[in-house]
Amino acid sequence: MDSHTAQVDDLRLVALPNAVSCADMFVRFSLAEWSLRLMQDEAIYVTCHLVAAVVDHSDPRAPGFITVRLRLRGDCLVIEVEDDHPSPTIPSPVLNGRRAGVLPVRGRGTLVWCELPLPAHLTAAAVPLPQREPRRSPAAEAERLAGEPTGVDPAIMERILYGLSRPAGHSLD
Repeated sequence: MDSHTAQVDDLRLVALPNAVSCADMFVRFSLAEWSLRLMQDEAIYVTCHLVAAVVDHSDPRAPGFITVRLRLRGDCLVIEVEDDHPSPTIPSPVLNGRRAGVLPVRGRGTLVWCELPLPAHLTAAAVPLPQREPRRSPAAEAERLAGEPTGVDPAIMERILYGLSRPAGHSLD
């Protein structure tokens, strides 16, 4: 297997129960960008399971941070959830025969991970990377938006808040 990482995306969250919903949206977005929607359901299930395990073992009175990371490497998608508490109390995940584990991160926390195989005949190097427009300078962007209403669209904020407040809705068995 090729150990070279072809693409990586990550998100830093507070280790609270709503991190599961945020991780769900993050996986949906990243896999859509990488044209890997076929893997979306399995990747969401695994990610939510790992995030929930880390959140369950963190102190809700003093939650730390967790980093959810998706990495395309070789012939697999690696899902990693790293916390910043140096006490490794998270049990090794059991994910129906998938390759997974827990590793201490030297002096600063624990890394829980799981590998999902990419679809047949696909490697990380062959996954199409997102095409983004060149970024404009802040001055050019301000000029372009001159006359546009400022502020946040209330309908968009309502959708974001609804998405963050809904339960994960995924069974973790």
